[in-house]
Amino acid sequence: MDLNIVAGGPERYIPELKMYMGDKVKWIGVDRGVYTLLEQKIAPMVAFGDFDSVNEKEWKQIQESVQEVNRYLPEKDETDLELALNWAIDQNPDKITIFGATGGRLDHFMGNLQLLMMPSLLETDIIVEIIDVQNRLYLAKSGEHRVEKTPELNYISFVPVTGIVEGITLSGFKYPLKNRNISRGSTLCISNELIQSSGTFSFSNGILMVIRSSD
Repeated sequence: MDLNIVAGGPERYIPELKMYMGDKVKWIGVDRGVYTLLEQKIAPMVAFGDFDSVNEKEWKQIQESVQEVNRYLPEKDETDLELALNWAIDQNPDKITIFGATGGRLDHFMGNLQLLMMPSLLETDIIVEIIDVQNRLYLAKSGEHRVEKTPELNYISFVPVTGIVEGITLSGFKYPLKNRNISRGSTLCISNELIQSSGTFSFSNGILMVIRSSD
């Protein structure tokens, strides 16, 4: 099973969601993201949020269209997306894809990135990816990873999440590396490109954020 979460970020950053439909896919709405799903004719299986970003008409439509709605007070310790992500992790899916988590307020965006680093998530093998109209990003643990060249996402960057990432090797890239250590704060691995149909990146210790982007 794959779970797709749609959060309440600006709709102009959210791609056409029907491109991500599938037999194994279930949808989760978060705050205004629930209404975004309904506008795109997708009924989420469950909804989370304080729903302070929808009006009365939209809230009524959400109540009528979604079987399970979990509504919370705005004053709480977790963000709406964190509540939804915790629930999704408990379902033990193969993959979680998050939309509506970028754009708009920088504090919201930084908070959403932090969610990818939750210990409860890093301890699992669940793949979690954030997607918008211009970017795809995910975390990679140590080991060797293959990436395929795609015309719509021609740039790829590697950002250290841990204090240091050891032994980075890039093969099949315009700017290759061999067994380099990079520390948090380094821009060494920003804006690379694949020069073959596929390439590999590997490292021996640490966690990398992988970002694939287009202009």
